[in-house]
Amino acid sequence: MIGEKVQHFENKGTDLGALQGKIEDYLKSDGFAVQTSAPSPHGLVTQAKKGGFLRGIVAADRALTIVISGDPANFTVRIGIGKWLEHLGVAALETLLLSDLFLVIDIGEMAWNLEIEGKLVKQIESFVG
Repeated sequence: MIGEKVQHFENKGTDLGALQGKIEDYLKSDGFAVQTSAPSPHGLVTQAKKGGFLRGIVAADRALTIVISGDPANFTVRIGIGKWLEHLGVAALETLLLSDLFLVIDIGEMAWNLEIEGKLVKQIESFVG
């Protein structure tokens, strides 16, 4: 998908819940509204959206979507634009992972997404170590 980033981490021993929390804190400190899924054996989903001038670039129902899956030693982080899912915290993660969490995006969204993804990828790499 255009604009989607996938990071694989091996032999890290990372607490994935803590990683999700650090990502959430980072996004909140950058002015994003954030929602997260409940922990599941299938992974974790975090969504973030930002109001203001970005509403003209990214549709109001779109969000930066981060999916962490795998185990503490070997896991994958996927970042892309997805539909803002109401009540993400109570949705069944298995259902979310089977649906289209990531959307095809246009040029305006792609530029914004690449900028935000680049910053977030660097932060995630520093969180993981």
